Amino acid sequence: MKKLLLASIFFISIMLLAACGSDDTSGSDDTSGNGGEESSGETETEGESNLLTKLQDKGKVTIGFANEAPYGYQEDGELKGAAVDIAQAVFAELGIDEMEAQLADFSQLIPGLNAGKFDVITAGMAINPDRCKNADFGEPEMQYGEGLIVQKGNPMDLHSYKDIAETGATVSIMAGATEHEYVKQMGVSDDQIQSASDIPGTFSAVASGRADATTGTEMTVKRALESSGNDKLEFVSDFEQPDIEGIPSYGAAAFHQDSDALRKAYNEALAKLKEDGTVKELLEANGFSGETNSVPSDITTEGVCSGEQY
Repeated sequence: MKKLLLASIFFISIMLLAACGSDDTSGSDDTSGNGGEESSGETETEGESNLLTKLQDKGKVTIGFANEAPYGYQEDGELKGAAVDIAQAVFAELGIDEMEAQLADFSQLIPGLNAGKFDVITAGMAINPDRCKNADFGEPEMQYGEGLIVQKGNPMDLHSYKDIAETGATVSIMAGATEHEYVKQMGVSDDQIQSASDIPGTFSAVASGRADATTGTEMTVKRALESSGNDKLEFVSDFEQPDIEGIPSYGAAAFHQDSDALRKAYNEALAKLKEDGTVKELLEANGFSGETNSVPSDITTEGVCSGEQY
């Protein structure tokens, strides 16, 4: 009887341990889903809804930006820019009136988002298939082309990325920017490309002669040059836009891949503000064209991420 009793206790203990192990495994699967894998689990859906509700309860959202005018930047302690103004209007529609800003290098925005440093990226970041693997973009808010800055007088006669490739000129580009790939597609070699942490760094490289040119989105480099007062540089007004994938670019807010409820609510409010003309007005207030910089109605984030509209 004693042996039978001990065997029964042992059997019951094993069953209890197995049950605990099953619960832990389920929890581990939920956690791995938070790393970017899609999941339809009830717990994850509840978590997504709780994030939106949490932000609405606090009335505050934390945003990441890269201090890049005229998209998202800080001036005299005030957060400004087209992407910032659009996000502010959208979040106000959702009952979230306060935005706490977190500055980061452009190349660190998506890593920072995935590390939980902020709830959304508000930097006019261009949607592209590679970025779509690491973040979920809202619907496009603006479109834009490329610009080129050279030394005063344009001594190397640069008017396109193809000119940079053919002359052997060096180009300084902000780390993490899509222009790294754009110039390569037009034949610029790796040894012609330099990297800097921000736009002022690229300007410094050209002004000092360490690089022959710098490139970025048209409005970014043009506005940055105007505000810099640097008389050693000039904006190439007749720059030839490259005929490659990704141009024009479509800028949008970006969300963590587990923030579906927040992103969907953002998109719904954004659609309303596009329809009533608010987004167009905010673009124009920040120096963009309400016509050429507005996104065509048939362009979607799904289309750009899939490569069909990229």
